Amino acid sequence: MTVQNETATHGVKMTEAASAKAKALFDQEGRDDLALRIAVQPGGCAGLKYQLFFDDRTLDGDLTVDFNGVNLVVDRMSAPYVEGASIDFLDTIEQQGFSIDNPNATGSCACGDSFN
Repeated sequence: MTVQNETATHGVKMTEAASAKAKALFDQEGRDDLALRIAVQPGGCAGLKYQLFFDDRTLDGDLTVDFNGVNLVVDRMSAPYVEGASIDFLDTIEQQGFSIDNPNATGSCACGDSFN
């Protein structure tokens, strides 16, 4: 996993594979106004769960970092929960999709959908 940029604004890193995949999906949609947003919401059996989605909104207090033309946005309430996390994109026979490696997660549920 090769990590591209690090920044002090929200502390989340994105690999080159993740930014390339997000950029390809933006291009496929024909949209240049979208950002990739990571948020933490209450839920799941471990207490908190990630939301990773394309967003065209700007919220007050958003923290934004550009990774090769892809804006990665974190809202200010989620930022402490994802500080130091890394977003990657996997495309193997075993897994396909975006993954989040978060050193702040002290535990997770058996299905891997939530953390605490």
